[in-house]
Amino acid sequence: MDLVEVKQELTTMAKRLADFRGSLDLEEKEERIAELEEKMTDPDFWNDQNGAQKVINESNALKEQVNTFKKIEGLYDDLEVSYELVKEEGDEDLYAELEDGIKSLIDQTNEYELQLLLSEPYDKNNAILELHPGAGGTESQDWASMLLRMYTRWAESKGFKVETMDYLPGDEAGVKSVTLLIKGHNAYGYLKAEKGVHRLVRISPFDSSGRRHTSFVSCEVMPELDDDVEIDISTEDLKIDTYRASGAGGQHVNTTDSAVRITHMPTNTVVTCQSERSQIKNREQAMKMLKAKLYQLKIEEQQRELAEIRGEQKDIGWGSQIRSYVFHPYSMVKDHRTNHEVGNTNAVMDGEIGGFIDSYLRSQIDK
Repeated sequence: MDLVEVKQELTTMAKRLADFRGSLDLEEKEERIAELEEKMTDPDFWNDQNGAQKVINESNALKEQVNTFKKIEGLYDDLEVSYELVKEEGDEDLYAELEDGIKSLIDQTNEYELQLLLSEPYDKNNAILELHPGAGGTESQDWASMLLRMYTRWAESKGFKVETMDYLPGDEAGVKSVTLLIKGHNAYGYLKAEKGVHRLVRISPFDSSGRRHTSFVSCEVMPELDDDVEIDISTEDLKIDTYRASGAGGQHVNTTDSAVRITHMPTNTVVTCQSERSQIKNREQAMKMLKAKLYQLKIEEQQRELAEIRGEQKDIGWGSQIRSYVFHPYSMVKDHRTNHEVGNTNAVMDGEIGGFIDSYLRSQIDK
């Protein structure tokens, strides 16, 4: 990158930041932060713990949005100064720092822009993620465990907390099903890009003949809903079973009937939770999961009705294949919705799926 290209990049970034500033209304956000902080000083603030937590969450989200923008603006200002110095002095070390700084500015601005795209009602919520292997026994169950590791690594890299709500181990290897609660700001907004069927092509380590196998795993993602979201659930429609927990381990596993399975009979929706020692807590978590699933069913039904009105012939469900992970005869991970592809399969399986999420979310802007 020569100095002319550097100047062009800085000019482009100046316009992007000006557009951001125009749309963000920073003064209004800072006034809202001040209002929320005033509420926190009220002696009765913690009397309503749920309400207090909502105030804190809103304040933190607004602060992050404002402070991140100011940090990016500050970086841009520093690069403008560095550009003038390089132009006058021609210092090679400073020029190398300028190039690195511009790359960092672009990356940070792209990430910031992506976060601003997450504006749907429940994008900011925690995410409930379920993995269900398709037909294929051990092979597909092993593929599910690989995806479990991938999503756990991705979540940890984002600073999110991962809790295993339900875990059913495979007969020989892998998992038969797993449900995760991924906690963090915008967790659902990011992970909604992962709904659908994930396809693996590889030489099976479980096939003594070394043949190539194709495996499928369905990934379902739902927002964890707040208590104030109204979902009508009648107790008469529920079948509640308890059983002994099973899973990766822990002192409470297989010792008491603490695990809970709830079936919503009108829709035949089943949820299970065994992450807590207490049956009562597992039941509470299971009800939250059921609420999220019924909400998802409601949204899907609305989408089907809209598609019928518009005369659209497309699959609204999450069952369609969204991504292929090919380990043999070549290495490639490709998203079939956006055509985004990566050749480094090891990096993807280590949790580097940000490019796929980014390209999918950006593809939805004009839809």
